[in-house]
Amino acid sequence: MTKQSGPLAGVRILDMTSVIMGPYATQILAALGADVIKIETPEGDNMRHVGPMRNPGMGHIFLHANQGKRSLVLDLKQPQGRDAVLRLAERADVLITNVRPQAVARLGLDYESVKQRNPGIIHVSCCGFGQDGPYAGKAAYDDLIQGATGLPWLMQRYGSEQPCYAPVTMGDRVTGLHAVYAVTTALYAREKTGIGQAVVVPMFEAMAQFVLGDHLAGLSFEPPQGEAGYARLLTTHRRPYRTRDGYLCVLIYNDKHWRNFFAAIGTPQRFFEDQRFTTHGMRAANIDAVYAEVGALMLERSTAEWQALLDSADIPNMPMNSPADLLEDAHLRQTGFVRRVEHPTEGTLNITGNPVAWTHTVPDPDVAAAPQLGEHSAEILAEAGYSQLEIEQMMAAGVSAGHPRPEERSE
Repeated sequence: MTKQSGPLAGVRILDMTSVIMGPYATQILAALGADVIKIETPEGDNMRHVGPMRNPGMGHIFLHANQGKRSLVLDLKQPQGRDAVLRLAERADVLITNVRPQAVARLGLDYESVKQRNPGIIHVSCCGFGQDGPYAGKAAYDDLIQGATGLPWLMQRYGSEQPCYAPVTMGDRVTGLHAVYAVTTALYAREKTGIGQAVVVPMFEAMAQFVLGDHLAGLSFEPPQGEAGYARLLTTHRRPYRTRDGYLCVLIYNDKHWRNFFAAIGTPQRFFEDQRFTTHGMRAANIDAVYAEVGALMLERSTAEWQALLDSADIPNMPMNSPADLLEDAHLRQTGFVRRVEHPTEGTLNITGNPVAWTHTVPDPDVAAAPQLGEHSAEILAEAGYSQLEIEQMMAAGVSAGHPRPEERSE
């Protein structure tokens, strides 16, 4: 096992998650120093097979969501595979899943079953819905949760011709972040009390909180004080501004920004004379007109001219980047967040790092590459106390499978 560093060094996590939500969470935990054992079916995580990729089973999303983990293949439909998970759980701190809890229970890996082998285990179930409501047993995917929590409705209200989903796996990743703090705070609670516990992290509730925090609006009150929807986020004028030769993202937000803006363009009295701009409340009440006015003004100068002017006036602005632009962003390169690394089988990769900085428990920036399917099976089973003969028998029976590391292959 590779020596770990970081605030979670010494924590062992059995990761029974797949696709994006769970793997995103456990990748963050691995980056913070946890020993994450990714338990995969003989076919592997579905995201292994989504291209582009250089080699089979190493799809691009899989590579980003599974850095720093060790891969163990177990066929949980075979009793010996399930027994292996329970044996590993005896020495683990956390077991995390992201399939329906009912399916986990059918495997005999629910909290009550696992805690018989390890009373201190933290059993985290990332699932679609809270388990006390009528949706408890329903399947959930990012698109479904985005729809159920109002994102397509908001997109249409914003101006989209048809309802549409956000082009990122927002439900998966928002819920994944909830899972990260669920794990870390449960570990903290166990450190204080000595007691393990079961934790449920539901997508529907996580995303409902995310959306309603902005858009409950007038429905926050009984009786309602207006409609749902935060007007500033929904105005069709809230978008990157077109300049004379391109686009620029600008947010003139507080009173100081607006005073500086009007001074910078040579009309300082307008802040005081045009009541639509004078206070935050008036700007919010006239947000369509306010943003439309700025949009018209932005057409008068080039992007570079506006950047220089706005920077000198201390008015927030940023370029409208593409993913390709982010790879070459000077700030992200200098902070080391975006790096080029050499993967042992996949060659040169662009990867992202840990966005959080630490003064003492500093994670290793050179986190291990995403593993090949079953790359660490024999190693992990040996750590659990299986003999070499037992491991070979499990491989022969299809309970487990291994993939030789590059340095172990014959020339």
